[in-house]
Amino acid sequence: MSTQPVHQHTAPPPAPAPAAAAKLRARIAAHAAADRWLPAFDRDWNSALEESRATFDLTALHEVVREWQGRLDTAASVHAFTANGFADTDSVALEDVLGARR
Repeated sequence: MSTQPVHQHTAPPPAPAPAAAAKLRARIAAHAAADRWLPAFDRDWNSALEESRATFDLTALHEVVREWQGRLDTAASVHAFTANGFADTDSVALEDVLGARR
């Protein structure tokens, strides 16, 4: 019988590039939903920034960048899905898939 580790730790995803947040904000500003998404991104970013200042940990900032990159990268597919008459009312919340932010 071999011993198996109880918890397997996976390496965290690589950190975003230093200018990733600024580039991401520019992408959001150019998006059709910028009037709704830009304030939401700024709120998420400022909250993560305050957390990072308090904890000296950049994880929250990295999570915001990854989350918003995912939203922008999938926005066209989501729009095409709903534009073709498919309902998105039975969808799963992003937080249920990615997990709640701290």
